[in-house]
Amino acid sequence: MNYFNRKIDSVLQQWSIERHRKPLMLRGARQVGKTTVVRNLGKNFKYFVEINFENKDHAAAKIVFAQHSDPQIICSELAALFGKPVVADETLLFLDEVQSCTDAIAALRYFYEQMPELHVIAAGSLLEFALEEIPSFGVGRIDSIFLYPFSFSEFLCAAGYGMWTKPIDEATPEKPVSEAIHGRIVEELKNFLIIGGMPEVVAEYVRTRDFLRCQKVLSSLLVSFRNDFAKYRKRIPATRINEVFSSVAQQAEGKFVYEHVSQNLNNEQVKKSLELLLMAGLCYQVTHTSADGIPLGAKINPKYRRIIPFDTGIYQRILNLDISDILLSDDFDTINKGAVAEIFVGCELKKNTSYYSDNELYCWVREKKNAGAQIDFVVQCGKDIVPLEVKSGKQGKMQSMQVFLKEKKSGYGIRTSLENFSRYDKIKVFPLYAIGKVASEGYG
Repeated sequence: MNYFNRKIDSVLQQWSIERHRKPLMLRGARQVGKTTVVRNLGKNFKYFVEINFENKDHAAAKIVFAQHSDPQIICSELAALFGKPVVADETLLFLDEVQSCTDAIAALRYFYEQMPELHVIAAGSLLEFALEEIPSFGVGRIDSIFLYPFSFSEFLCAAGYGMWTKPIDEATPEKPVSEAIHGRIVEELKNFLIIGGMPEVVAEYVRTRDFLRCQKVLSSLLVSFRNDFAKYRKRIPATRINEVFSSVAQQAEGKFVYEHVSQNLNNEQVKKSLELLLMAGLCYQVTHTSADGIPLGAKINPKYRRIIPFDTGIYQRILNLDISDILLSDDFDTINKGAVAEIFVGCELKKNTSYYSDNELYCWVREKKNAGAQIDFVVQCGKDIVPLEVKSGKQGKMQSMQVFLKEKKSGYGIRTSLENFSRYDKIKVFPLYAIGKVASEGYG
């Protein structure tokens, strides 16, 4: 299978050449491409040693880490096991599915303290569960980076449309892209909303351009995610977690209400199941912020949260949406059926911020009788607190935006839809396909 370049490649490359580096923990949901990006980095090394702790053929490696904490001894025995030298500056040691070997996680600190010259990366799809049980395992001694499904710009490059990223990067509300290019990008955006950014699905789309085959891959991924539920916590039945997972998709348009999940589950059961899904990276929370200052997370109301799925492709498969509505329509409200556009924006905001932090998402809500207002997302752009609305209407229809701008004395707001870049007084318009610019550039 061809390798599709990811933005995280440059982050990994920079880490590999740093003089003073720490062992790296690569975190993210299952099947988002962690193993693939590390293998790609491994091509730059003379030796690449990959250990998968869920592979029975690598079971002896668990014994090595269980019996030794000295990195020199560990490297010597791993070299004998795998028939490759494990030496500083020449070897990339990759510990995959490391959540299945807590001794290997604990050993990372010793690599930093006693053998910092060796390049070590650990990864795991259910890593958050293992780290919860050893929370102080590597404070100050290990760096973490986060990987998500393909962003839209990564998808464009993989699909052979990388030439469109430059006009998007150069465009502003005052300098839109040409209408011809805008129309072409919107058509490809519709495709992306349907298939999402899971690497296996993207690869199938690039290879065949067959939506039916992509749907089959998505269905297979859904089965694997649900099979994993049994591994999350033995004290919480997988069927219960699955009910909450399905409800996340069903409630994606508004506040997540525990009582709407199932009559068979109480609030505590829903809460615990939801926490596990969030830890696994299968959904993201969008929390109310007062938006009175920076950081946005300083004043939040945890009682008001939207929960969105981590991928639009997975989302539409859970709900079995009619994908022809998205493909054939140019009407925003039709394309946004089930809040797919809001989910896309939330995911793009996560994917296009720093890889070294798992950035939170925020919204703003004023719950007053006859005077309610709601902003889909609130973002920090430089030193500005900016409301971001996913809308199809013009300025006159954006009452909540106007309320926010007045109350918070914000200089401008951002609306995103299928429109080209433009501006209406204090409202800057970004097309949906360019919303990653807001996150990655801190656009102001």
